[in-house]
Parts: sequence; structure tokens; C-alpha cells
Amino acid sequence: MAGEGGWDYLSHDTGRNRLYVSRATRMQVVDTLTGNLVGEIADTPGVHGIALATDLNKGYISSGRANAVRVVDLQSMQSTAVIATPQGENPDYIAYDASTQRVWAFNGRSRNASVLDARTDQLVATVPLSGKPEAAVVDGRGHVFVDIEDRNEVAVLDAGGERVTGHFALPGCDEPAGLAIDVAAHRLFVGCHNKLLLVLNSDSGGVVAKLPIGEGVDATLFDAERHLVFSSQADGSLTIIKALTPDQYKVIQTLSTPLGARTMALNAKTHEIYLMAAEYDEQPASAPQQRPQRVMRPGSAQLLVVTPR
Repeated sequence: MAGEGGWDYLSHDTGRNRLYVSRATRMQVVDTLTGNLVGEIADTPGVHGIALATDLNKGYISSGRANAVRVVDLQSMQSTAVIATPQGENPDYIAYDASTQRVWAFNGRSRNASVLDARTDQLVATVPLSGKPEAAVVDGRGHVFVDIEDRNEVAVLDAGGERVTGHFALPGCDEPAGLAIDVAAHRLFVGCHNKLLLVLNSDSGGVVAKLPIGEGVDATLFDAERHLVFSSQADGSLTIIKALTPDQYKVIQTLSTPLGARTMALNAKTHEIYLMAAEYDEQPASAPQQRPQRVMRPGSAQLLVVTPR
């Protein structure tokens, strides 16, 4: 992957065979059929991710340092608008709900969510949250779910009414980060920083199962066709869990990956998983109480493809 800079979330557009990779100040676009870089969307300082509103041919990029969301045309990959989030500081994870045609940008610093109307590209609401939001998913039935990292809970939001309607406690989970959903079975998958993945009933919030994962989780995905849960960790592990039934789960593989490969995207057509990784050098700590610093080697960023057997 050409160019410098770290990365955050990855998103795959199955219809166009494009992978979107956030790279510090721009969004890189990869053709997943060829592996070629086919475009870059510039001027997104502090970029975290993109929400794909494919029904409207639009993408929404969270620009954390600009306190804004950039709108792009998915066909041309050209910017069409910038929506300021004046009450939303550091928009991070971003999600699209097709049932309401609303975009939800979750703001880490201000602990709230900016709600955008994707038809008009206007900010329509700012929803207060109980703590710092992380990953979010929608169920297509009027609900948005988001991890609240510093409260160890999942907040439930009304997608149509733009308000919080409840909270699910996460017993035994510290710092929830990754979040995925099995829409058909009404199950949420929550990746926790104390090396656990919790399975919740998305209707009641009840805990269905707890499974071991690696250290430093950041992303969780669900492959609905293969009934597989994926959890990627910074310690160099990709945990693969089989959903035997909606209430029974089993770790079937722990795949070794490079250190730091903690965010990923799923190709729902080929069932491939994409992860970003790089090579690092360790620099001594600047003070006795501090840890050594890992610095990415220039030009070492790479895109990994995990293919089913």
C-alpha cells in the first residue's frame, strides 16, 4: 500500500469490488479484483472510516481532526460536500442505516452522535451518549447499537427518533471495542479488551455466550452466509468463531497475523477478509515509567488477504 501514515477502519463495497482504507489524511481505494490502488479521496484529516450508502451512491467519511463528515460520490470517488459537526468533536466510527437513510457519526471526544440525513446531506440531530462511543451496527429494523467503551455497555438508539432508548450491560467485558451483528438471529458480537468476545441477544441484551479472543481487539465482523464471527487483534491474531446455533458458538481457528493487524473488512461475495499491517521498529522509552515506542517503517504498509480454504 503506497504512501505513509497509519490507518483505522476498512470498508468493502461488494457491488463495486472496492476496498476503502483510511490513511491519516486521505481515504485510499483498492480494486479487490486486481489489488490495484484505483483512487484516493484527499483532505480528510484524522480520517477514521467510511459509511457506504450504496442505495444513494454516496459515501460518508469521518474526519476527526476537522470535526466534519465528507460526502463522496461512490462512482467517481469525488467529494461532493462537507458537513460540519459543530457539537460533535472527533467523529470516529460512522455507520449508515438504509431503512431510515440516516448516517450516524459517533464522536469520541464529545461523547455523542451526529445524525445526518443522507438524502439532503444535512445535520439533523446530535444525540448525547452516556460515554465514549466505539463501533456501531444497525439491524435494519429501526435500531442502532453502539459500544460505550468507558461504561462497559452497549447503547441502543432509535434510528428513526434519533434518541437513546436503552443500555445493555456487558458483564465480564472491559473496554468493548469491536461490534458485529447477526441480523437474522438477533445476535450482537462484542469484542472486549480483556480478551473476551460476548454474544448478546439484540432484543433483550442478555448474554448468550462468552468466548476467548486475543489481546488488543479492535474489529469484529460476521459472515452471515458462512455463520462465522471474526475478531482481529493487535497481538497478531485473528480469531474465527463458528455459530453452530444462535446460542452455541465455538472457536474453530486462531490465525497468526502480523502485529498490529487489528482492523479488517469482509468481502461478502468471496468471503475474504482484508487486514492492514506494517513492519515496525522499537525505540527505547524516553522515560523509565514509559513503554518502548513502536514506529512504523517507511513504505512497509501492506494489505493482507485471508482466503477461505
